[in-house]
Amino acid sequence: MISVIVPHYNDLIGLDRCLEALQRQTYPRDCFEIIVGDNNSAVGVEAVAQIVAGRAQLTVVTEKGAGPARNGALALARFDVLALTDSDCVPDPKWLENGVKALENLDLVGGRMDVFPGDPSNILPVEAFELVFAFDNRNYILKDGFSVTANLFTRRSIFKRVGYFSSLGLSEDVEWCRRATSFGFRLGYQDDVVVAHPARPTWADMWKKTLRSDTEMYNLKVSSNVARIRWLVRILGYPVSAIVHTPKVLMSRNLNHIGQRFGALGVLYRIRFQRSALGFRLLFSNIFA
Repeated sequence: MISVIVPHYNDLIGLDRCLEALQRQTYPRDCFEIIVGDNNSAVGVEAVAQIVAGRAQLTVVTEKGAGPARNGALALARFDVLALTDSDCVPDPKWLENGVKALENLDLVGGRMDVFPGDPSNILPVEAFELVFAFDNRNYILKDGFSVTANLFTRRSIFKRVGYFSSLGLSEDVEWCRRATSFGFRLGYQDDVVVAHPARPTWADMWKKTLRSDTEMYNLKVSSNVARIRWLVRILGYPVSAIVHTPKVLMSRNLNHIGQRFGALGVLYRIRFQRSALGFRLLFSNIFA
């Protein structure tokens, strides 16, 4: 028996698409529950309830943040096996079936994240960038020691031991997974546990995500003078990394023609230079605060 945890905020179209995908799972429908943790969406709980339409249990969490929204849904989970995704995601039909199987040999399982554009016949530059670089969950797990919570399987007993997601302005998936592995729990990657995520279509969408994630990363990593030096080296390397990753764009099988590749390259160089500038702002604003 599985409890599926879905945080949501103000994305009724995405939530409907996600719940529809969960109805199409090969795993028996009477063997899993779905709990939507709505983060007090501006559209109102009635609108969210109309989309849920009996397909899931709905709870409203007023404390802002994806972590608290997940925690509110987790508090209602009845079963030990937990499957976590996001309301803008589309789980593969075998997502639950393959995730439960992988969990037999691991304590935490992260799966593959596929990115899809809004209109495959007209891929925008930011979408082209995301098709190459977004959600490399295999790398996150094998090199960085965490899985995105858009595609994570674990057990409720582990949450009871490790604790719930942080609400302190940290990257909750990074912080929680590293906290769990520090307890000795095993994290692994499974390629056939698949969730699709829409590519962000505009620069504003991408920058909003980048601003939040880099701020959370700074709060998580920088707590000493040594960490500040490491952060400085990191942000100085961002412009250089654009050059290093240029061949990845030019040779990517996810892009179809030269226009998409040049569009992705433009976004690559812009985002890396602006992340460097943001990193300096974070560093100096905290030093002189």
